[in-house]
Order: sequence, then structure tokens, then C-alpha cells
Amino acid sequence: MEYGLSTRLFVSERLSSRLLDRILEAGFRQIEIFAAPEHLDYHDPNHARDLVQWFGDLGVTLHSIHAPLFSEPGGGRRGGFAISIAYAERRLRIDSMDEIKRTLEVAERLPFRFLVLHLGLEQDEYTLDKYDAAFTSLEHLRVFAKERGVSLLLENTNGELGQPPRLMQFLTYTHLDDVGICFDTGHAHLDGDALEGLRTLRERLASAHLHDNRGEKDEHLPPFEGGVPWPALLPDLESAAAARPAGLCAFLELQDHGQESTRLERLGELVRKLQEPR
Repeated sequence: MEYGLSTRLFVSERLSSRLLDRILEAGFRQIEIFAAPEHLDYHDPNHARDLVQWFGDLGVTLHSIHAPLFSEPGGGRRGGFAISIAYAERRLRIDSMDEIKRTLEVAERLPFRFLVLHLGLEQDEYTLDKYDAAFTSLEHLRVFAKERGVSLLLENTNGELGQPPRLMQFLTYTHLDDVGICFDTGHAHLDGDALEGLRTLRERLASAHLHDNRGEKDEHLPPFEGGVPWPALLPDLESAAAARPAGLCAFLELQDHGQESTRLERLGELVRKLQEPR
């Protein structure tokens, strides 16, 4: 199993070649870009052009992009709307899909393998109407993504729609056989049992997000700083990766809390700890 880094750690900073240089110097060649508008301006072709040049010059392949969660910078604090493919209201659903499609268009200049999506919003309650709306959205987006060489991955989340059993129910019900799963350790821990969540989603696993929390809120702490049962979880994750012909990459998806343990220079030590035999 390979380890990579999500640029979520630097979400408040515009993604630049200087920042990518720092990530590469820290030993990470597998990168997932977090497409917050203030970080990756997917509406600006000049920003994408700068990134294309960096990846091309350094011979690094972009693994994945995490779809935007809000249409405007600032995580919804400055206006705009929360992006969701499960809106029952058609206008909001179409607006959300348009934002996601602009992100997918980045692949026309900067190829990447996967786009990671949330099925709905954290506050969404489970209803068949929302599942039907999500199915309609995904049928459209998967065609748009395939034309650009990208596969879609659904991430388990804390909302009722995105919990592991419901995700598997949704994928079975809709027969979306080419849509995979990105397993998120922190979200699964908040749901009550990260190991059970992994085992539920294992057969559709294509990527993973690694972060920790204390079981109360989505803190995106470094592994081993919260309550995720890493000694039990990592062997199962490594086994799932080994069972995939193409392998699997697990990304540190951390939040900058201003602490020493999230400095890039320290993250190499964290990866070595994750790789220790068990």
C-alpha cells in the first residue's frame, strides 16, 4: 500500500508550484488535490496551466482530486452554496453538478485517475428521494468523467446517506458498478466502528483517507492522536490493498491545527510509523 498526501492540509493557501515542491521534498509522490475554490481555482485555466507545468516538469502523476464542498471560498462563510449531488431540488442539484463538472474539466489539461465525492450533506436524513436524486446526478457525472479518463469514488461521510451500510446499499441498488469507494477512517470512527466500516466497504475500495479524531467531531488529526484503532485497522486496510490488482493509495488528509505533528517535515516519520510491521 502506498501513502500519499492530500493538499487539504493547506486548504487556505492557493495551490502553487512552491507548495507542491515542499510536498515532493517531504517524500510524497502520490498527491490528492482538495478542490476548495480558494485552494484550487478550477474556474481559472491559468491556475490549471501552472499546475500542468509542475506535474509535467517533475514527472509526477496526479492521483485524485477531492470534489469541492462549497461553491465559494471560505467554506460557506462568504456566500455561495453547499455542493451536493443529492439535492431533491433540481436547480440546486444542477448547480452542484456544474461545479463538479468544472473540476472534472481540469483532467483535460492535468490528467488524474479519481474524483472523490460525498453522496450528500452531513445534515441530510436518509430518504429514497435523495438517493434517487444522487443516482440521477451520478449517471450524468460518470459519463462526463469517463470521457476525461476519470473514475468516480464515493466517500463514506457522517451524514445518514454516506454511512458505510447505506453506501453499499446505494451502490447495490443502483448497479453503479464502475463507481468505487474512498474509505475515510475519521468519518468511520465518528460513526462508531472504523473497522466494521472498512469491512463493509472493502469490496468496492479504491482509495483511502487517513486521519483521526477523539470521537466527537471531525478534527482531521494525524493518525495515533485520536481514538481510531490503528493497530487493528491498518492490517485490514493493507490486506484490502493487496487484494486489488492495481493496489491502493492511502492519503493523509489532515487539518492544519498549528501543531508540530502536522509540519511537512514530521509527516515522513508518521508514514514510517504507519508502515511498521504488526
